[in-house]
Amino acid sequence: MRLSEELKHRGLIYDVSDPELLNALDEGNLTFYLGADPTGDSLHVGHLSTYLVAKRLAEAGHHPILVIGGGTGLIGDPSGKSKERNLLTLEASLKNAEALSAQVKKLLPGATVVNNYDWLKTYSMIPFLRDVGKHFNLNQMLAKDTVKRRLETGISFTEFTYQIIQSLDFLVLYQNHHCQLQIGGQDQWGNITAGLELIRKVEGNEAQAYGMVFPLVTKSDGTKFGKTADGAIWLDGEKTSPYAFYQYWLNLADEDSLVMLDRFSFKSLDEIAAIKHAMKETPHLRHAQKAIAEELTELVHGKAGVDSALSITEALFEGDFAVLSEADFKAAFDGVKAFKTKKAPSLMDALIETELAPSKSQARTLIKQNAIAVNGVKVTDDAMMIDPNQAYHGRYIILKKGKKAYGLIDIKA
Repeated sequence: MRLSEELKHRGLIYDVSDPELLNALDEGNLTFYLGADPTGDSLHVGHLSTYLVAKRLAEAGHHPILVIGGGTGLIGDPSGKSKERNLLTLEASLKNAEALSAQVKKLLPGATVVNNYDWLKTYSMIPFLRDVGKHFNLNQMLAKDTVKRRLETGISFTEFTYQIIQSLDFLVLYQNHHCQLQIGGQDQWGNITAGLELIRKVEGNEAQAYGMVFPLVTKSDGTKFGKTADGAIWLDGEKTSPYAFYQYWLNLADEDSLVMLDRFSFKSLDEIAAIKHAMKETPHLRHAQKAIAEELTELVHGKAGVDSALSITEALFEGDFAVLSEADFKAAFDGVKAFKTKKAPSLMDALIETELAPSKSQARTLIKQNAIAVNGVKVTDDAMMIDPNQAYHGRYIILKKGKKAYGLIDIKA
């Protein structure tokens, strides 16, 4: 199957600037670019789909340039925003850009990674307005969807000019790296087409340059993809542990997991078809969720990351916490209510402090109903004192109520 056909089959093409691009994709050897602004010090899974498309193009013989917007990050892209972004300082933008550069290099080791601050900082106001700004028509800028959506609530001149700055990126890459294609999410269509128009005006109508955008990833329940009740799912393992990253994919709804399998997985279409068939036969085994969770966790966090996630998942399922390293303990119970104490408490007090029971009477009822486990062992003694000698790593005692509710006693705090 040709690359363009596979991208369509996987639902990864929303629009292209020229149908001829599809033939160019199938022939290989295009230089293309994908950009991200360093608004934070980590990418999140919402960014991941676009970088995986870039990875597909690279594996098909195209040449990726990954632009980290140390310069455009100082301006702020109005795309998808209902209000003005908080402006970054130069120091913060460059520091974030350094962190993002390291992340994208892990995803696409063979890519060229550049920071657009390196060329944007060379412009002064008058040459920029004369040499670049003169090519932009105000009516066309106002007609861009990202601008039109903001006109009612207000948009600053700073964010209004973002499309000019990003267009200049495309022109610079076209001139210096023979970059003919910019890719991005569908919300970037206005910025991409503005760049194509700038290239045509500066380089002439014969200039060959293209744009391609992918559908934004959404969840079937209407919630934002890549978000949980606790916040974004980051690619940085310090912000979102490999285990939490794995669990995000594992807990996808069946309908969502099938869509994500098409868009995110590098498995062959035949392999994906087999997984989808298995989902129809035995959906409770979560074939699609497990496949995508393992594949993406290994892609983002390496073999050690997926091994850690699987180890924690199995330990929680089996109740065998002794196999977990101290680092895995912290990852497994991150966000769980912890009772920090310097001496061993009673079980009743621990249940209340970890909010597994609202009162001693309800704690006593839970214990008598055989609903409480300590370190994986069911207990029925409501007068029980926690034994610190049973603490994992000399520190942690695990409380469990029912099948999924956990509490943590941290004796060494």
